[in-house]
Amino acid sequence: MKILVAVKRVVDANVKVRVKADQSGVELANVKFSMNPFDEIAVEEAVRLKEAGRATEVIAVSAGSAQCHETLRTALAIGADRGIHVKVDGELQQLGVARILQALVEREKPDLIILGKQAIDDDANQTGQMLAALADIPQATFASRLQTEGGTALVGREIDGGAETVSIKLPAVVTTDLCLNEPRYVTLPSIMKAKKKPISVVEVAELGVDIQPRLKTLKVTELPQRKAGVVVADVDALTTAVKSKVKTD
Repeated sequence: MKILVAVKRVVDANVKVRVKADQSGVELANVKFSMNPFDEIAVEEAVRLKEAGRATEVIAVSAGSAQCHETLRTALAIGADRGIHVKVDGELQQLGVARILQALVEREKPDLIILGKQAIDDDANQTGQMLAALADIPQATFASRLQTEGGTALVGREIDGGAETVSIKLPAVVTTDLCLNEPRYVTLPSIMKAKKKPISVVEVAELGVDIQPRLKTLKVTELPQRKAGVVVADVDALTTAVKSKVKTD
């Protein structure tokens, strides 16, 4: 079984994001980047399937600028076998990514495509679903458990009030939730081995897909400052304060 995993380069989750002065977006200059946490979970799950003998090859894919090589090297250090960098200059939105992945799916013929359920920079949660629709293959989103057997995959999902397990035929798209696994710590030997693994570069024009943006960002603003709380002496004071708040609202 061949597994294709999509990974995205995003501003590191520990960085405090700052909005540009003209409110056109967030400040990206001199900011630390890393792999999207949900995609890291996707790579980990693909590698675990290979280690369990369920998969024969794990391919990591990233689309964007030359800096995507760093993200792909991280995926290779986790355990992916090779990487594909689709070179794209300029803005790349969810539909464009889905079309790029569809073209690669047609080329590579993977049995399973795993993506993070969303990227922490836009929180769109759309690419996996769009890819499944474009490729006309089954999908299972928000996976908290994943098992493969023959030509099917069993995917556990957490839902309101409990959990469910769905069975889908391969090839299929699966998007990962946070509770699916805990990605391994990447060791120095793994990083050194990753440098010897191949990364092929593909110009987006070679794929013949339309990646023109469909959405326009009008304005990006900071979250409003949280108001200070009030300390009350006892329950009676708390009740009075709540009643007063309800009346003023």
